Amino acid sequence: MTGKGLTKTDLEQIRGVLDGGKRPRVMFTESAGQIAGQIGQVVALEDPDAGDEWIVVKFGGDALPFSPADLQLPPKGAAARRADAVVTPAPEQTEPGGRRPLAIGEDLIDPAKPSTEKTARQEPAVSDVTPAEPAAPAPRKPAARAAKVKTPPGLVVTLAYTEGEWTVGAMQGSKALAKPYVIKPAEALKMVSLLDVPGVQEAVEQILASERDNARAAAEKLRAELAEIEAKLAELGA
Repeated sequence: MTGKGLTKTDLEQIRGVLDGGKRPRVMFTESAGQIAGQIGQVVALEDPDAGDEWIVVKFGGDALPFSPADLQLPPKGAAARRADAVVTPAPEQTEPGGRRPLAIGEDLIDPAKPSTEKTARQEPAVSDVTPAEPAAPAPRKPAARAAKVKTPPGLVVTLAYTEGEWTVGAMQGSKALAKPYVIKPAEALKMVSLLDVPGVQEAVEQILASERDNARAAAEKLRAELAEIEAKLAELGA
């Protein structure tokens, strides 16, 4: 079975069925692994910007996120197959005149169970032919293994020093949790002091020591200029 995944039109159709309070059916593609060809129900659509897997599908007793490439719309009239057992349904009887047309999205919803009706017993016809032995039941297919739970993307926290400013930022996968913002030098030193990583704290202390030396030199220069200006004012009798 080859599946191309869900298209934008398919996703809009699924979203419309969810908005109507129903759970649309989807079929797993080969990219989903051993559960390919099985049927599940979409229970929620999460934020697609948070990662590749944002379509929550209930399959058996689990509800797991999948990507659009892992899913496709089931063929019309396909019977839903569950993870605990595979049951071959009896052929559905249709009324004369053919099958009624389906509403938009109706083929994505599990059909309602038909009401039980009493049928008249028919007397078996008398025949001289010996009935054939019943065929042996087909072996049950093993239940598919539960899909692996996908791990969340990694978290990266960055402390940077550029042109006299300290900044810190955070990324989770391709999503920016905190854009780089300026912090005080003392805060940067406090952050690295919590880490027992050789060389990192020493590098930060060297940068801070260099900034202190530059600040002292600038202060001494300003003091000398101020003393020179005050001496000039004294000469002018101010």
